[in-house]
Amino acid sequence: MTKASKEKTPAPFDELLIREFLLDNPDFFNRYPELLLAMQIPHAERGAISLIERKQEMFRNRVQQLEEEITSLLGMASRNEMIYMFNTALSLKLLKCEDLGELRQVLSEGLKTQFHFSHVRLITVHDIDSELSQIWSKRLSQGYYFGRLTMSESKRLFGSEVGSVALSRLSEECGQVIFAIASQDAMHFHPEMDNLLLDQLKQLLDHLLPKL
Repeated sequence: MTKASKEKTPAPFDELLIREFLLDNPDFFNRYPELLLAMQIPHAERGAISLIERKQEMFRNRVQQLEEEITSLLGMASRNEMIYMFNTALSLKLLKCEDLGELRQVLSEGLKTQFHFSHVRLITVHDIDSELSQIWSKRLSQGYYFGRLTMSESKRLFGSEVGSVALSRLSEECGQVIFAIASQDAMHFHPEMDNLLLDQLKQLLDHLLPKL
């Protein structure tokens, strides 16, 4: 019998039945511990290993995966806490602003100092400004935009070329106003990021601007 024909020979048992049996009887190998040492599993780097070794390796990999997930969650929680504390402090300062000019200054200084953004702007869109109207209708069709702009868009919004941006429409009560933040880092703002920082500030600006 050739090697090819051996590979095509079906197993003389139903593998799914064995699988179900082992799942229903997790103490099976406790009753037959010699099988654990006798069974060999192919390993890409170490050749054949025992079932016990394979199980230990799987446990180690799972522990490492869980540790990485925990580290990621702790990092996210720390970041969210920092954003919350920053927004709380900035909100108190913004609530004390007596006019739009003061609000713009406090908002810009706070974000630039804390996050080292290059530009922070509140931009009113006028219908006669076709370039701003295009950004309003296309880039901000979903309310938010994170990522890169064309050179022309960057210069229209910020007066110079920037790396990446976070843009948001304010509410209709504010008129057609774009809340725009820019970073010189092209990778800082990207489409997959969350809008936690921007959304909290947007809600506050939606409340304050109509009153100024």
